[in-house]
Amino acid sequence: MTAAYAILFYSATLILVIGLIVKIKQYATTPAPLKIPTTPAPTTKQGVVLRMAREIIFFQSLFRANKWIWLFGWMFHIALVLVLVRHLRYFTEPVWFWVVLIQPFGIYAAFAFVAGLAGLWIRRIAIERIRYITSPSDHLMLLILFGIAGSGLGMKYVSPTDIVAVKAFILGLLYFDWQPLPADPPVLIHLGLVALLMIVFPFSKLLHAPSVFFSPTRNQADNPREMRYATDTGRNVASGE
Repeated sequence: MTAAYAILFYSATLILVIGLIVKIKQYATTPAPLKIPTTPAPTTKQGVVLRMAREIIFFQSLFRANKWIWLFGWMFHIALVLVLVRHLRYFTEPVWFWVVLIQPFGIYAAFAFVAGLAGLWIRRIAIERIRYITSPSDHLMLLILFGIAGSGLGMKYVSPTDIVAVKAFILGLLYFDWQPLPADPPVLIHLGLVALLMIVFPFSKLLHAPSVFFSPTRNQADNPREMRYATDTGRNVASGE
C-alpha cells in the first residue's frame, strides 16, 4: 500500500508540474495583438496590477455581477487557501510558526469550504443558463472536491487517524525515504482523491487559477491612443513614432 501510494503521488506530481508548465507556456506565448480590456479599465501598468489584485483577492467583477454567487465563490476560494496553508504542517519539520498560528482557522475553513462548494454546485443545477453550459466534467470536479473535503473531515471527526504517521509518510516522499502509510479507509480515500485531482488539474477548467493572469480582458491597459500595435514589426510602439 505504501509503495502504491508513493508511486501514485510521484506520478501525479510529475503530471501536474509538466502539465502546468506546458499550459502556462501556451498562455504566455499566445499573441494578443488587439486591445480588448474590459472597460472601464486602468490606463497604466500599475493600475492593471491593482485591478488584477482586486479580481484575484476580492473577485471584484463577480461581486458586481451577482452577490450571492460571489459569496459562495469567495467563501470557497478563501477557505481553500486557508486549508492548503494549514496542510503545510505535513510538509515541514519543524512546522513554521505562522502555520501553527492559523491551525484553528484552518479547521473552521474546512466547513466554509464545504458550504461554498455546495452553493456553487447548487448553482450549476438550479440555474437553467448555468445548467445548460455545465458538462459532466464540471460535476466530476465538484464531486472530487467534495470527496476530498468529506474524507478530510471524516479523518478528524468520525474516524481519527494517526496524523503523525501520515506526516511521516509525506515527509518520506519528499526525502525519498518511504514510511508506512496508515491503512485507514478515510486516509486512503483522501490521498487517492488528492492524487486524482492533481492528475486531472492540468486538463480541466480548474486551470482558471493560473490562466486569469493571462486574460487579455484583465491584464491589458486601456491605452489604445497612447500605444499602437505595429503590424509590420509585430511590436507595440508609442503613438506618433
